Amino acid sequence: MQEQALSEPEVADHLERLIAEALPGRRGLDAWQALLRAYASLMRSLGSDLEKKTGLSLGDFDVLGQLAQAGGALRMTELADRTLSSRSAMTRRVDRLVEEGFVRRADAENDARAVVIVLTDAGMARVTETVPIHLREVARLFIARLDDDELTVLESALKKVTPDCTFG
Repeated sequence: MQEQALSEPEVADHLERLIAEALPGRRGLDAWQALLRAYASLMRSLGSDLEKKTGLSLGDFDVLGQLAQAGGALRMTELADRTLSSRSAMTRRVDRLVEEGFVRRADAENDARAVVIVLTDAGMARVTETVPIHLREVARLFIARLDDDELTVLESALKKVTPDCTFG
């Protein structure tokens, strides 16, 4: 017995019913979709710009920046948390950054099981090179398009929905 496919209008109507049940009056849906589109567009543009101008991926830049913000060293688990990465993905990224000479692994002082990732001089030089390039593009694509009140409201709103996250 062959299953009959829904028509396009039936699919659209079904989706609308699901949305109406989950979000009465579609409250917040447009804001959510705008946030997702803005995030994806900004990350794609920022990543492309950084890679083109410096050869460094946005993910690698994030790792180096997180290490610099932390004073030059973080435990692997904390670094993964700060970059919103899984431990296994972070291990692969750190392997590449070690090969490039931007970070090194060290043992934690009080815990033989923990691994600390340390920013090297070459890694700090890379941070020094890339931060101004990246922030100029952040300013152009994001900050310049919003006034001070909008930036304040946006920051406040996003902190409400991510109270346990640290933004860098």
